[in-house]
Formats: sequence, structure tokens, C-alpha cells
Amino acid sequence: MGENTRSMIFTIYGDYIHHYGNKIWIGSLIRLLKEFGHNEQAVRVAVSRMLKQGWVESEKIENRSYYFLTKQGISRIEEAGNRIFKLHPSEWDGKWRVLMYTIPEEKRQIRDELRQELLWSGFGSFSNACWISPNNLEKEVKLLIEKYDISEYVDFFVSEYIGPRDNPTLVERSWPLAEVVDKYEEFIIMYSKQFFANQEIINRGEMTDAQCFVERTKLVHEYRKFLFIDPGLPNELLPENWNGNLAATLFNQYYQLLAEPASRFFESVFKENNDLCKKDDSYDAKQHPYMIQ
Repeated sequence: MGENTRSMIFTIYGDYIHHYGNKIWIGSLIRLLKEFGHNEQAVRVAVSRMLKQGWVESEKIENRSYYFLTKQGISRIEEAGNRIFKLHPSEWDGKWRVLMYTIPEEKRQIRDELRQELLWSGFGSFSNACWISPNNLEKEVKLLIEKYDISEYVDFFVSEYIGPRDNPTLVERSWPLAEVVDKYEEFIIMYSKQFFANQEIINRGEMTDAQCFVERTKLVHEYRKFLFIDPGLPNELLPENWNGNLAATLFNQYYQLLAEPASRFFESVFKENNDLCKKDDSYDAKQHPYMIQ
């Protein structure tokens, strides 16, 4: 439950709190998480862990503890939001980004964390200690090298592949896309049923704002898991049976159905005990959700 509580808090920060001044009273957070069956102790433990990991900072105002995302946290959710709410794959410039490293055994923990970061950014493991991506990830790679202080152990190239095989073969070798297709299929089957069923219920006015909040948060929570397995390949490199675009369309439609009533519920809890409530005027609940790992 602990990891799940932390993960759900990240989702709520990304999809709601980020757009309301980026700061929330711990009591309001506990109240929101109660909707999903998470108790107060689990929330406090999860927030404490996020604090240690550098995702949030705390501030005391009149004996109340408020928590807000750090620069690192904001950067991650904005990157995630740009990826997850993209309906169509990008065009490819024909270039491959290749990252190679030889990180010594005594820095094994850094090596393991780096692998997770590379997977998150959409790199594929072409061979041992060699990662590739067709996407322009120069900025992300530079930040990773700085974050882990590994400039002496890595080499980064932007190159073209000239054979002897073809680009689709590189994709097959570097990413298990058949597994991703299966996961998207599961998502489409499950959420298309929920979408049509809840559309009827909402149209009849029989679904509360709190229920919409729970459904929208669960939807985002489930869909953002694809950030860890879908590398976001350009159109030219996707397999013929790719169903990621259909899943993205379904996600968008269901999200928009739930967006306004879900935001109303969040605001009712948030404003009740947050005098610092400040909504971002450019924020449209139907268009700009952001998520985090």
C-alpha cells in the first residue's frame, strides 16, 4: 500500500495541485487520498519519503504543514504531461541518439538509477551499456549526466544507421513493443466499457463530483504507466498493429468527460483549508493534465 499511496500522491500533484499554486496542506491531501482508501498514516509516510527523495519541500504556516513540488518535481511532471497528452506521434528526423557508458562497479547504484531514467525518457536497450532513441533527447541526456556526475564515464552520439539491417530491426531489438501493444489492448478494452457506461450515468446526473474525481484520477494513474513502457517512437518506426493512438484518443475523450466535475470536487476540498489557494488562470481541466512517476 505504501508505494501505491506515494504513486497516487504524485498523480494528484501532477493532475491537480500543480495548477493550484503548487502547494497543499497535509490535511487536504489526507482528505483526498481517503477517497481511494488510503489512511492518514500511509499518506504521512509517503509524503515523508517524497521529501527525502527531493520531489517535495515542506513549509509550516500557523502550525500547519504545507507541501509543494521542488524544481525537480515540477520539471518531471511537465515532461510527463507533454508526453502523455500527445495524441499523435512526432515526425522523425532520421537520426539516432546513442548513449554508451562504462560506469564502474563501485557506482552500481548510479548505474541502476541511470537505467531507470533512460527507460523513463524512452531510450531502448540496444545492447549492454548501449542505449538508443530516435527522439531528440539531447537536453534530457545532458541533465542526466549533470545529475549523476558521470561525464567521465559516458559518450553520446547523434548518428545515422547505414546497415547492414534496417531501422525497424533496430526497434525490434531495443524495445519489446509486442508487450506494449498487449498492454494498450487491455487498457482499451477496460476503459472503453467504463467510458460508455459512465457517459450515460453522467448525462443522467447520477454521478457525484467525488466519484468523477476518483474515476479521473484512476484513469490518469493507469494511463501514465505507459510512460515507463512506451518509448514514444515516431510514426515511421511504429509497427503496423500499433494501437497506442487509439488508446490516446480514448484517454482524451474519457478524461474530458470527467474533467469538470472532478475539478469541482478537488477545489471544494482544497479551498476549505488552503488560504493560499491560487488557481492558474491558464489551466483548462479538460486539456492540460500533468503526471509524474
